[in-house]
Amino acid sequence: MKRATTGFAVTMAFGLAVQLAALAANLSPQDQKFIKEAAQGGMAEVMLGKMADEKGVHVEVRKFGEMMVNDHSRANKQLKELATEKGVRLPTEVGPQHKALAARLEKLSGSEFDRTYMQEMVKDHEKDVKEFQKEAESGRDVDIKKWASKTLPTLQMHLKMANETAAKLVN
Repeated sequence: MKRATTGFAVTMAFGLAVQLAALAANLSPQDQKFIKEAAQGGMAEVMLGKMADEKGVHVEVRKFGEMMVNDHSRANKQLKELATEKGVRLPTEVGPQHKALAARLEKLSGSEFDRTYMQEMVKDHEKDVKEFQKEAESGRDVDIKKWASKTLPTLQMHLKMANETAAKLVN
């Protein structure tokens, strides 16, 4: 009996994996790439936001970091649900470029940390806004396009705030 149950469970798991692979295969390479990169970027924003909330010396930097954690955690949850629906297996950790940035920021302190973190947030959000605009306009999957469109205004607001905060730290 135990052997039959185990065999059934393995068969069901294999069947589910095949179904998920079939769902993901229905997505264009652009959509698959976008969703995976958005997941890595979102995880990085949370990780770096926590660092800014802890290490930042200027109140604006700590508030920005806290906002990154809150907003990107919410977006990450939505993206995870969407990826599950689409059969896409998301990365479970940030990419090497995000790890390198975190290691670089970890070595900094005080105003130097604040300036570097905010400069990186400006660059990162400029890139994100472009990628989300592209997906919202030319993505193939309706649900992914809708999520990108819905998330875009928040990223644009983050970019505006990142620019404003970074400008305050130059003085």
